[in-house]
Amino acid sequence: MADFDGLSTALSERKKNHLYRQRRVLQSAQGAEVVVDGKPYINFCSNDYLGLANHPDVIAAFQQAANDFGVGSGASHLVCGHSSLHHQLELELAEFLGRDRVLLFSTGYMANLGVVNALLGKNDYVFEDKLNHASLLDAGLLSGARFQRFLHNDIGSLESRLAKAGEGKKLILVDSVFSMDGDFAPLTELAALAKKYNAWLMADDAHGVGVLGEHGAGCVEHFNLDQQQLPIVMGTMSKGFGGFGAFVAGSEALIETLIQFARSYIYTTALPPAVAAAALASLKIIRTDTERRQHLHDLIAHFKQGAKRHGLALMPSDTAIQPLMVGASDKALRISQALADLGFLVSAIRPPTVPANSARLRITLSASQTVPQVDALLEALNTVVTL
Repeated sequence: MADFDGLSTALSERKKNHLYRQRRVLQSAQGAEVVVDGKPYINFCSNDYLGLANHPDVIAAFQQAANDFGVGSGASHLVCGHSSLHHQLELELAEFLGRDRVLLFSTGYMANLGVVNALLGKNDYVFEDKLNHASLLDAGLLSGARFQRFLHNDIGSLESRLAKAGEGKKLILVDSVFSMDGDFAPLTELAALAKKYNAWLMADDAHGVGVLGEHGAGCVEHFNLDQQQLPIVMGTMSKGFGGFGAFVAGSEALIETLIQFARSYIYTTALPPAVAAAALASLKIIRTDTERRQHLHDLIAHFKQGAKRHGLALMPSDTAIQPLMVGASDKALRISQALADLGFLVSAIRPPTVPANSARLRITLSASQTVPQVDALLEALNTVVTL
């Protein structure tokens, strides 16, 4: 039998360094108020930014589709798992984003792996922001392309690397909203740089689609970038949409290439049709219920103003992700636990998710929350932040 002593040592070391991860057990629907491990909390760590995970219209669409199509999709999209609901969702998302076509993936991680590995090989280049999501970094490394990382949101750092690149395809790969810092990528400047160096630009809009832009179309609307300027957009239905799954939007040639060569699309079972139906219901709400999105942005502004009033040093962010830098992992854990004792669920984010000595409280706001709930969190933070 294999010896797992080495694994136990590594686990012990992680505990010693306050980096050990443990799962909480959610016992209620997602929302501003949740029950976790038998205790009630006000939830400030969910990515359900628009509060759609438990929306009655989304639930009803899911239930009706489950009645009509059953639970599982039965096969991959290319065998017999591509339902009319999947197809309708792809068509409506493409129109929503102003792109030729959309292709559904099971997760954002799989979408990123699929795109990069379908487009690049060992003679090509991939340029990634140092703070990119793990899925983007893994995608770049696994592609076998020449892997270059540039300083966070530093156009000069990226250009110096592009200028030195030789022959081969070039892909610039960034998060539109960085998941742990909450700041934007400078997509307008990146698009200009991509054009200058004949490179493709891809944005992971997991934390933008549904939330950014007047109509919720995400980074393409927020930065007003057309398909030529931003040819590859990845988005998820697990955050602003309150559901599950992901998609890639772009040209006819891009989508057909992914259908032929993206292994994480070809060789996996399609999303359950009911999940696609739920996403269609969410998309309708996103497009029509502008007050929900406005309420979220009002809460973000209110929280930032209150944090400034209390002297809380938030990281620069105008999105629903509002990180409070702590530094030491043990301190971040203490503050998170103290907030939990006061009835607030706020995650302590520690390395390796973030760089060493940059542990933080990742506070996320949602349209399901109220101003009094945000004020209560601010008072609690003011009490515990010095622990």
